[in-house]
Amino acid sequence: MADIIAETDRLILRTIEENDAAEQDRVLNTPTVMAHLGGVKEIHEIEAKHARAMALYAKEGFSFLFMIEKATGEMVGHCGIKRVDNPLAANVGDHEVGWLVREDRWRRGLAEEAMRAVLDWAFTRVDAPHVVALTSETNVGSWKLMEKLGMVRRKDLDFCDPAYPEEDNPTIQYSLTKEQWESTK
Repeated sequence: MADIIAETDRLILRTIEENDAAEQDRVLNTPTVMAHLGGVKEIHEIEAKHARAMALYAKEGFSFLFMIEKATGEMVGHCGIKRVDNPLAANVGDHEVGWLVREDRWRRGLAEEAMRAVLDWAFTRVDAPHVVALTSETNVGSWKLMEKLGMVRRKDLDFCDPAYPEEDNPTIQYSLTKEQWESTK
């Protein structure tokens, strides 16, 4: 049974369940949505990612979540908190926040709405001292939302990842401290 972590005006943010991989594959795993995230994944990759998220939630009390649209009951996105786990990053282990929204729900403010709830969760219940978010310079919508959320560009944390295409390198990071978050509320 999924745990509801937060509710916003339009969304329920809930934990991942065993049988969510097929639905994620169907509605979120598209070439357009996954363009800056390493491309479309195989179902076994999604299942492995879900297993890691469920283990993280069981161990540390946070993970990535699904965004469920209240009006329709449909999965419309994925968001949450994990640990920076790319060994090329200088800040492995930091709390990392992130999101993706299915293409037919873009430009409706759902990512911002979800991420404000995720940041509140990170800084209140998870008690993270700061969070980071990773993207690429070509993913303009992503870093613009980071800035809108009050996050600050951290060029000192950039790194190149050969697993991603040239246009998505370097990986860039933004950060937000608990104090910065509290001053924007």
